[in-house]
Order: sequence, then structure tokens, then C-alpha cells
Amino acid sequence: MLTTFALYSDRFFLAAVTVYLLAMVLHGWEFARERSAAPALVGAGTDSAGTDSAGTDPAGTNPAGTDPAGTDASVTPATRRTRAERRGRMGVSLVVLGALLQLASIVLRGFATQRWPLGNMYEFVSMITFAAVVTWLVVLYRSAGRSPSLRPLGAFVLFPVLVLMFLAGTVLYVPAAPVMPALQSYWLAVHVSAVSLASGLFFVPGVASVLHLMLRAGRMPAALARTLPSAEALDRLAYRVTIIAFPLYTFAIIAGAIWAEAAWGRFWGWDPKETVAFVAWVVYAAYLHSRATAGWRGGRAAVINIVGFAAMVFNLFFINLVTTGLHSYAGV
Repeated sequence: MLTTFALYSDRFFLAAVTVYLLAMVLHGWEFARERSAAPALVGAGTDSAGTDSAGTDPAGTNPAGTDPAGTDASVTPATRRTRAERRGRMGVSLVVLGALLQLASIVLRGFATQRWPLGNMYEFVSMITFAAVVTWLVVLYRSAGRSPSLRPLGAFVLFPVLVLMFLAGTVLYVPAAPVMPALQSYWLAVHVSAVSLASGLFFVPGVASVLHLMLRAGRMPAALARTLPSAEALDRLAYRVTIIAFPLYTFAIIAGAIWAEAAWGRFWGWDPKETVAFVAWVVYAAYLHSRATAGWRGGRAAVINIVGFAAMVFNLFFINLVTTGLHSYAGV
């Protein structure tokens, strides 16, 4: 039975990757269609051949319902936007389906190992990406009435999620098995779950801050920039999600220190993972402090946020896979 649970957990994980990939394609399709429709809105009214916005020809030289090139004038920019929106909504639906499949994979992994499914890098990355996807869905739901233009960002969120899940399913994958004695504690569910959820939450502000800097620096092609939210909207998104993630990350560090005292007889020992985790905490604290007191917004705040996210990624991969310390539990 345990082998069956492990098998189906792996299959659900693969199914989630496939569904996320299809969702990213649909979001990319929406992104491309909106980009191609945007310039047409600028010239709405009368085109170069003298036709009005309804597609008729004042001189009567063109057949009704066709433009001078003979194409169907009923396919208006609004129609293209409607089709693009339909693709985007389908993409969101697929993301929801993928999240459910990934949740099933995580739960079945727990049944297969008969423990909390966060004992190695494969399981840790799976939980982080799941938390990132759920965070993105919550952001979309809460902003549906205020900023529907956030939806095309789904392609930018799903791409790094898919990269991490590919690495988890190939390089980092380990068969379902019990964990070493040092991890057999209820603190595994408390500390590692909090770290995973906080990391997933920080994922979305990291992507938003990168796109914010690209827009401000003019590194984003104009056609792409037209379909993205404004730099100010991306800055607000990064700030609001970080406000939620930071207290959870703070709790994770405190819980880790309590566990360390129970396991190793000290709360803090400047282990490489502890040190980098503290550095990331300081960077995020500086980000929130600079926003609240100095009023830093825009580029400077985005840089600090990206540095914090880079420290999180560095702690996830380099510290776990390269360095040696008390937290060397990568399982690969």
C-alpha cells in the first residue's frame, strides 16, 4: 500500500507539472494576443483607407463586413481581447487544477512515508512551489475587481515554478522513505512548514520586483510593457505580499531556534543555513522598514526585495547542496 501511495504521488506531481505547463502556454497566448491588440486601439476611429470604426466604407468601395485587405472586419480588437481573456481564464482554471494535483501529490507522499512530507529537498521544493502557486491564485482572486491586468503575469510566475519543479522531479528527487532520526520531531511540521510557506509567499514579490525594475529601466520591450501592470502596481503587489510573508518567516526562524535548542542544546550556532536565513530576514526587515519610515518606493525598494529573495534562493540550493553543516539534510 505504501508503495502504491508513493507511485501515485509521483504521478500526481508529474500531472501537476504538465497542467502548469499548459496553463503557462495559455497565459502566454493571452499575453501575446493582448500585445497584438493594443496598438489597434490607438487608431480606433478611422483607418488609413477611410473606413470608420464600425468597419464600413463611406465611399461604398468596400463590401460590407470586410476591410480593404479583404479580411473579416467583425474580428475587431475587442473580439481579439475577448478571445485572449478567454484563454487567460482557461489558464487560471488550469492553475487551480494543477494546485489540486500538487496538493494530492504532497498528501500521498506523506502517506507513503508515514511522516510529515518535508524531509528532503524534493519535498521541500514541492511545498514551496505549491505555496507560490496558491499565493498567486489568492492575489488574482483579491485583485479581480481592481486590477484584472494582473492575470497575464501568470506566465512569469509559472515559468520559475516549472523550473524548480523540473529540478525537484529530476536532480533532487529521492524515493519515499523515512527521515533520519534528527528530523523525527514534531518541530519538522512546525518549523519547515513555516519556512516553506514563507518562501512560497516571497516568491511572488520577487517576480513582481524583477518585472518592476525591468519596466523602470526600459529593459522590457514596449509591446510587452503595454500588457503588463504598471510599475507602481507591481511595487504595491510586492509590498503587500511581503507584509504577510515576513511575520511567517520570523516565526519560522524562532521555531527553528527552539528546535535547535531541543536537538543540539543551543538556540543559535551560526551554522551556514542559520546565518544566511538571518541575513535574508535582515534584508526583508530593511525593505519593510525603508518603505514604512523613509518612504522608499519604486526602484530602490525593489532592489532590496530582490536581494532578499536571492538570499532565500541561495539558502535553498547552495547551502543545502554545496556547504556542510548541521542542516545538511538535502537527501540527494
